[in-house]
Order: sequence, then structure tokens, then C-alpha cells
Amino acid sequence: MKFRVERDALADAVAWAARSLSTRPTIPVLAGLLLEVGDATLSVSGFDLEASTQVDVEVATSTPGSALVSGRLLADISRALPPHPVDVAVEGARLTIACGSARFTLPTMPVEDYPKLPQMPTTAGTVDAGTFASAVGQVAVAAGRDDTLPMLTGVRVEIDGEKLTFAATDKYRLAVRELTWNPTNAAEASAQVVVPARTLADAAKSLANSDELTIALSASAGAGDGIIGFIGTTGGRASRATTRLLDPQFPPYRSLLPTEWASTAEVEVAPFVEAVKRVALLADRSTPVRLEFADGAVSLNAGGDDEGRAEEQLEVSFDGDPITIAFNASFLLDGLGVLNTSTARLLFPSANKPTVLRPAESDDEYYYLIMPMRLPR
Repeated sequence: MKFRVERDALADAVAWAARSLSTRPTIPVLAGLLLEVGDATLSVSGFDLEASTQVDVEVATSTPGSALVSGRLLADISRALPPHPVDVAVEGARLTIACGSARFTLPTMPVEDYPKLPQMPTTAGTVDAGTFASAVGQVAVAAGRDDTLPMLTGVRVEIDGEKLTFAATDKYRLAVRELTWNPTNAAEASAQVVVPARTLADAAKSLANSDELTIALSASAGAGDGIIGFIGTTGGRASRATTRLLDPQFPPYRSLLPTEWASTAEVEVAPFVEAVKRVALLADRSTPVRLEFADGAVSLNAGGDDEGRAEEQLEVSFDGDPITIAFNASFLLDGLGVLNTSTARLLFPSANKPTVLRPAESDDEYYYLIMPMRLPR
């Protein structure tokens, strides 16, 4: 195997493929990236038996072949190379990388021991890559991180004709986003799957600048089996990612979405975020930030007489009965941080029921529900 490739193209491809590498691989070869050359194209692949990544890059003066080398080392080297064309070749059990005056030699691993990457499932449809990345980012923030509850570590993806719905919850907050997409067959487009949130978020972010993003689903995906795949094309370069699906069981979240509320408030996101951060300096994980909404203003406070106290007041647009409510500061800031708008709308059914956080200046069908905490006496 031998090829020449542009330094930036190699670095980007290796960085993309290395996303699926496990930090603690169950078998040594899973720490490697597979390099395959054929027809003036380099394919770089990574796989951890759950998720896979693969990207194709155009190369020059190529000789077909394949090699398996340490993914972390290759990623570090690719980023550090000088801005010159890169020559890569396999010499016996070694891979050599030459770029300008820099030269590296890496040991290879047996290609025959590397597991076969999963096949990309059947195309389900296409979606705007930027919109998809934004939607996933807004929802994944609410996914759980407790591996003992695996279904809560995923994002529920629902396909209903031309509508895509994403939902995630960790029991204390819920995020839901709806958007339109282009299914291959709108009349038959229907599926409900749960995708690992971290893998989905990484794929969406990495493919955000794609010219077109394709979503693929295996035929048995609705039964909780199979995989989901994503294909992004940018300037003729194709990047692919797949991941196994989680158990399709998911909490009946739609019943939690309130349809009416007693009070509403509109706040400027930037100053509200800064005020919450300042007040939260005197709030730990078990101590909430207390918000008192009344006509024209919100008062924020945290702490107490023993540990110190923080207070601040902001002007807001408020309608309805005055309300005093308390939230986990981190959960509140997470929701405000993904709204992608300068003004937020808060909808309060009551002080004891989940508050709905929505963008005030956007038509996005996005809902972020946050459970209030018990007010300190």
C-alpha cells in the first residue's frame, strides 16, 4: 500500500474516523484505524463493535492495499504534520509517514483480525444537515448519563411521514424537537428507535456542514434491533457513521407536555444566563436557584444565612399570576444554552409542575421541560 494525500484532508479524515475508537478496547485491534487504498481513494475506518465511522478521501500516486495502525497515534501525528503533501507507505510490518522533513514509522496490526464493519442499512431519507445538527444538539443535552438506565442515555427518534421527532429525558428534564425531512417513501415512512445520545450528537456535529445528509435504517430497527446510519457528502467526499440501536422502550413523554399554563414570561437570554451563573455560585447540586416572577421583573436568589446569599433582579415581560419557583441551575442553563435565539419564553403551569422553556423568536417546534425543585423553607 502506498499513496500521497494532502495534509489537511488526511488530518480531517483521521479525526473523523477516530471518533468511534474506544478508550478501553476489548481487543487490541479495536484501537486501530483501518486504512484501505483503491481506485485513487483512501478509506479510513474506525469501529468499536457498537459504532463505526468511515470516510473516503481522494489520493494521488496510489498503490492498492490496506493497513491497520494505532488510531490515537495516527490522529496525533496527522494534526502535527507540516503543511505539505503526505506520503504514506507500508514497508513490511511498518507504516511510514513522510511529510516535508518529518518522518514517522508506526507498527501495524494484523488486518485479518479486524472485525468487518456493519453494512450501511437501507436509505430512509435525507435532511438538511445544519437543521439536523441543531435539533440533535437541542435534545441530546437532556439525555441521561446513567448506564444502569440505558434507554434514558439515548435519543428517541420518531419518523412519521415527513416529520422527524427527537426526544430525550433523564427523568428530571425533557427535550423534544420536531422538524421536517425528505423521506424516501413518505407514505410508508414510520419508525420509532432509540439512538445512543453521545454517538448521535457526535455524528450530527461532525456532519453539520455536509451538502446533504442521508439517514439509513435497518428493516428491523423498529423492533429494537439493527442499526442506524448517517451519510454526509461535502465537496465529493463521503463520511459515514453507523451505530447499534438501544432498546426501543422509552417513557411516554408526550403526556408530560402541558397544553395550558397559568403564567408566562419572556426573558433576554444573554443577561438571564449571566445572572443565573452569578447567583448559582452560592448554589450546590442540592440547592436550587430560586426565581420569583412578578409583573415586569424576576428576582433570582440562592444560598442562605449560613453559607452566604446571592440576589439579583432583571426586567422581564411577564403575564399571569406571580409565581415563585426553583430549578437546578445546571439544568436551567443547559436549556437556555441550546435555544439558538436571543429571547426565551417560559411557560408555568404551576410552581409544582414542569416549566416549559421555548425559543420566543423562532418557529422551531422545540420544548425543554424542567422539573422544579422543592423550595427551601
